Amino acid sequence: QLHLTMSEKNELSKSLGMVQKELQEKESEMIREISEYQDKLHQAEKDHQAALTEVNQQKEVEIQTCQDKMNSLEHFISSQKLEIEHLKSNKEELNNFLKEANQTLEELQKIKVR
Repeated sequence: QLHLTMSEKNELSKSLGMVQKELQEKESEMIREISEYQDKLHQAEKDHQAALTEVNQQKEVEIQTCQDKMNSLEHFISSQKLEIEHLKSNKEELNNFLKEANQTLEELQKIKVR
């Protein structure tokens, strides 16, 4: 009976050792997989951040280009407004000159008729 019990104990110890070894191997495998996934996640985060930075830089360039165009258009509009004011002033001067010329012409015609 004792011999049988000792034999069972040895078998159970052997079996327990194998199970423990198997669990350690699985734990090592899981730790390795976790490490791989963490590395992949870290690389994905780096790639994402790099892409985000690149897109932000492109958008900043686009914004600056749009601001430059807007400033250029504002300057153009301002110069056009000044030109319009100048043309209005010239038109007014020409109209006054034309009125004076017409008055002078009328006076000369009246003098000529007499």
